[in-house]
Amino acid sequence: MSLMRRLEKQRGRAEQMEPVTPLPSSSHATANPPAIETNPNPFSELKTKLHNRLVSEVFSKKGEMDNVSLEAEISLLLAEESVPMTRTEKQRFIEEMIAEIQGFGPIDPLLKDPAISEVMVNSPHLIYVERGGKLERSHVQFRDNEHVMRIIEKIVSPLGRRIDESSPMVDARLPDGSRVNAIIPPLALKGPCITIRKFSKDPFTIDDLIRFGTLTEEMAMFLRACVEARLNIVVSGGTGSGKTTTLNVLSSFIPSDERIVTIEDAAELQLRQEHVITLETRAANIEGKGAITMRDLVKNSLRMRPDRIVVGEVRSGEALDMLQAMNTGHDGSLTTGHANSPRDMLRRLEVMVLMAGMDLPVRAIREQIASAVDLIVQQSRLKDGSRKITHITEVMGMEGEQITLQDIFLFEEKGRNEQGRVIGRQTPTGIVPSFIEKLQVAGFNIQHDWFHPRRGWA
Repeated sequence: MSLMRRLEKQRGRAEQMEPVTPLPSSSHATANPPAIETNPNPFSELKTKLHNRLVSEVFSKKGEMDNVSLEAEISLLLAEESVPMTRTEKQRFIEEMIAEIQGFGPIDPLLKDPAISEVMVNSPHLIYVERGGKLERSHVQFRDNEHVMRIIEKIVSPLGRRIDESSPMVDARLPDGSRVNAIIPPLALKGPCITIRKFSKDPFTIDDLIRFGTLTEEMAMFLRACVEARLNIVVSGGTGSGKTTTLNVLSSFIPSDERIVTIEDAAELQLRQEHVITLETRAANIEGKGAITMRDLVKNSLRMRPDRIVVGEVRSGEALDMLQAMNTGHDGSLTTGHANSPRDMLRRLEVMVLMAGMDLPVRAIREQIASAVDLIVQQSRLKDGSRKITHITEVMGMEGEQITLQDIFLFEEKGRNEQGRVIGRQTPTGIVPSFIEKLQVAGFNIQHDWFHPRRGWA
């Protein structure tokens, strides 16, 4: 081999070993990522071999094992292979093997990292994470598409869900409640994709949201009063804005002596009350039968004597059943929806009601919405990655053909600081909600000066 060929080969190895630097969080964060055609893990073949031996020689005899026993078995098999490794390499190899068998493969350390809020597998060799609201390229990789598919199957199989060419998309959850979406070829052209929205082991409390700057202490006190006084609340916002987290916190304000029924596509809510019934939709079987939709569950929940109905997210015709429940004695119901503003949320509700297949006039739909929904909490993910409640808006009722709204609290953005963080404050608008008497009757000592704009809460 010529000197030039050897130098090029060494340079290629150095480039492979060079750590990947995080990409900035911007519209170009995922544009033109560097191509990686091979898996740099030198022990990938050994992993596959030992994994097969564990299945055929160990698990078939001993069955399930804890991590300590599994580590001992892997060490024995590794010694038999006589592969030269440093102590650090050996420990890392064993940890990766355990993650492959007991966890979720290469992404297992990412899921255990409390600083990471989202894991995105774009392809076997291209994995991103969200850390502190910023997107970063991760150094971990899968071996190939089959490796990714095996992890997807490991996630969805215990839930009774399936993913294959006839059903190439699936929503699921991890044992800790983290939300998972997977999509595979032929829909995903570059290979199987996984998106995992992580949930913290300990659910966030209202104090956590105040500390994060999502809302102020006064806004929190106001929302708590609204939940306990049984107002119907819709939390709206874009993808990744923190709607489910806020819904979870609001649900924690429901008194423990009330019967709560939660309805979700994939169970994510982490309510701490004892009297909670959790319902989850079911996809169709391989014959296309047996599907249980959100609408089916909302209808069934009305026969379960609920004091409160909490719907994880309304996306379709179940909005009509939800509104009817709110209008027929199930006050204090909570739900979320995708929308860019409180006014957009009302428009989306109109469209979703029409998706129920009922030929209702628009005015009748708007009257249902105006009568059912008391409050819209709008949440946004700002450009610096922070999540804030930008509107707390009261639904006043109908005026002519339109639903009237009034903002009670607003987030005022002032600009950016030197670190790129958004500068702004959440402040009352000066409008006192029309239902303040209802809150006072419920036992909350709410004063009119809470809503004075000159207080200037930051």
